[in-house]
Amino acid sequence: MRSIQRSGLGGTGLIVAGLAATLVALVFPVWSYTDRSGTGVDVLNAQTVSTQYGPLSALDREFLTKVRLAGLWELPAGQLAQERGTTEAVRLAGRHLIEGHTFLDERVRDVASRLSFELPNQPSEQQRGWLSTMDADHGEDFDRAFANLLRMAHGKVFSVVAQVRASTRNSLVRTLADDANRTVLDHIQVLEATGYVDFDALAQDMAAASTPPLTNSPAPPGPVPTPAPAVPVTPSPVTTYPLPPAASSPPPEVGEVVGVTEPATPAEPSEAP
Repeated sequence: MRSIQRSGLGGTGLIVAGLAATLVALVFPVWSYTDRSGTGVDVLNAQTVSTQYGPLSALDREFLTKVRLAGLWELPAGQLAQERGTTEAVRLAGRHLIEGHTFLDERVRDVASRLSFELPNQPSEQQRGWLSTMDADHGEDFDRAFANLLRMAHGKVFSVVAQVRASTRNSLVRTLADDANRTVLDHIQVLEATGYVDFDALAQDMAAASTPPLTNSPAPPGPVPTPAPAVPVTPSPVTTYPLPPAASSPPPEVGEVVGVTEPATPAEPSEAP
């Protein structure tokens, strides 16, 4: 009889333990991905500092550093292209690099000073290696190394500029990202115009550096012999309303007393003679 009772208690214990394990399994994913420290929002908050121009995140600071580093090696690279470029397109790209990074370097130093952020004064070891590679080349070998190294570097910083511009909460960083976006795109275009950029190598390099997805999604369909024409997008009919006239002056500051002009008093009708 005692053995039966012990068996029953053991079975009940197993059931309770199983239910507890199931509950933990259900609760753990919620806790592990939303509440624990170390999630994306927690990391953002922990690595962000306050400034009078808005929060300055770790990505913002990385962006400032990258803009500064770009000028420290790309401006000398542009000077090399002016001296050694064998075609006018290569020399023109060098002039764009010199002018663009002279402007951006002045801008990033001003922004960093206002944010009390220290910038590097030397290119990275990898960037110094790129300069050494170009310095050792001559003729068409130099043109090809210059175009591909600079185009690769600009492609990588271009994605950082876009991410910063889309997410920053700091007004100084936002404006600098606008300047960097225009400058980097201009440099990408003049480098490609040299005719030396190896786009296959660029694609392979970007693919090797990208992070693989957590789950494998099916590939999009490939080209078909006779694709159906895409249906043009047409907006749905909506009711339109007239817009108010544009304001002729900025809105008043908080607490500012705005004077109201009294309407003119209509003149008394004159008596008939």
